[in-house]
Amino acid sequence: MALLLCLGLTAALARGCLHCHGNFSDKFSFYRHHVNLKSWWVGDIPVSGSLLSDWSQDTMKELHLAIPAEITREKLNQVANAVYQRMDQLYQGKMYFPGYFPSELRAIFREQVHLIQNAIIESRIDCQRHCGIFQYETISCTNCTDSHVVCFGYNCESSAQWERAVQGLLQYMKDWGAPSPCSLISPSFTCLEPPHLANLTLENASECLTQH
Repeated sequence: MALLLCLGLTAALARGCLHCHGNFSDKFSFYRHHVNLKSWWVGDIPVSGSLLSDWSQDTMKELHLAIPAEITREKLNQVANAVYQRMDQLYQGKMYFPGYFPSELRAIFREQVHLIQNAIIESRIDCQRHCGIFQYETISCTNCTDSHVVCFGYNCESSAQWERAVQGLLQYMKDWGAPSPCSLISPSFTCLEPPHLANLTLENASECLTQH
């Protein structure tokens, strides 16, 4: 399990992720403006229009992530292309029978949420393939600016490598000088200091780092 170092960004402020993609505005503007051509039943039009207008805000409400919503540009492109492909296919059809179009929009929305969840979490999990401090570039879903995630990987092949990784973590936190409310960062981790490293297991380290 990878440890995410808090960088002061919170998921609570995020509006979504797909809206950070370069083609989002044009794509969804087209979808909204042509929604009245997709259903025989007039009642489907306002429902579908609302789904499209609230897409970004509703996405974040459904993500339920305990970590900041930050996604790599590569994964964002993959999610966006998958969503646009399904949406374009839906819009290629003629008018649909009552209830079908908004139902399909909801299905695409749910798939998109699942794809974003997986993309963000997979990047965190990939951290454990490294030993020690690791950093990767992301896009912040809060404001669509370039950001980065710093994490601590446990995939060390020797006790000496593990000790260097822990020392690197301690030095990183010292250099960062992270203040409260970053609960995962503390100015003092006695369980990770040199006298305790010899008998320190990965499980104990994880427990230590999450208790502070």
